Amino acid sequence: MEDPTGLREEVLKLVYDRYGVKEEYLWHEDPDSAVLRHKENRKWFALIMYVKRFSLGLFGEGSIDVLNLKCGSDLAGSLRLREGILPAYHMNRKHWISILLDGTVPLDQISSLIDISFDLTERKSASSRRISTWLIPANPKYYDVEAAFDENEVIDWKQSSSVHVGDIVYMYVASPCSAIRYKCRAEEVDIPCSFSSGKLNITRLMRIRRLEKYDQEPISLDLMKESGVAYVRGPRSMPESLVREIEMRYGKAES
Repeated sequence: MEDPTGLREEVLKLVYDRYGVKEEYLWHEDPDSAVLRHKENRKWFALIMYVKRFSLGLFGEGSIDVLNLKCGSDLAGSLRLREGILPAYHMNRKHWISILLDGTVPLDQISSLIDISFDLTERKSASSRRISTWLIPANPKYYDVEAAFDENEVIDWKQSSSVHVGDIVYMYVASPCSAIRYKCRAEEVDIPCSFSSGKLNITRLMRIRRLEKYDQEPISLDLMKESGVAYVRGPRSMPESLVREIEMRYGKAES
C-alpha cells in the first residue's frame, strides 16, 4: 500500500539508523505489516500495519497506517488522551498504544515513544547487559554545550534513546564546529522531565560525564562519512570503525 505521509518510511529509517534493526514481514496474508524486534531477545518493540478506519473507531473509508508501541500502563493512559494516539489494536491495551501515522503525531514525539518501547522490551539484568556506544547531536544554536562542559564535567541532556547507566555517549557538535567533540559516560538515566517548546519535547533526561574533549584533531563529518555516518540528526548507535579511529587518534579515555 502507499505511504501518503512518508511517516512509515521515516520511522523505519529512524529505527535502522538508531538501532540497526530492519523491519520484518512475517505474514503472507498480510504483506504490509512490519515487525521490529530486538536482535538478541527477539522481542517485538514495534509493529506497523494498515488497519481499517472503522476498526479503530475512526470516520471515513479505507485503511490507515498505525504504529503499535509498548509504553507501560500509566503512560499509556495519559497518551491516549492525545490526538492521534489510540488504545492498541490487536495488542494488550493496558501496556501498548497505536499511533496514527497520518501526520497527527509529530515524528520527534514518535521517536521518543519508540525509544521507550525499545527500552521496555530490551531490559536485562545489569550484570548481563553489554555496554552500548551512542552518537548524539548537539546544536550550538539552541544550547552552548561547550560552555556547559567548560563549567561542569557532568551535565543533564535529553534522553531520546535507549541509553543505560554506564553506556558511552559521543557528542557531535553541529555547525560551525561540525565534528565529534566529546566522549561521555551516562551516570544516571530516566530522570523525569516535562519540557515543551515549539517542536522540542523532553520527557526524560540523562546525566552524562565528560570523559574526553577532542581539540587537536577534530573528528570531522568527512571522517565520519568514511564510517557510514553521513549526518547526525538524532541519537544513533556509534559505528565500531569510527570508535577505533577515534581511539587511534586520541587513545582510550579512562572509563
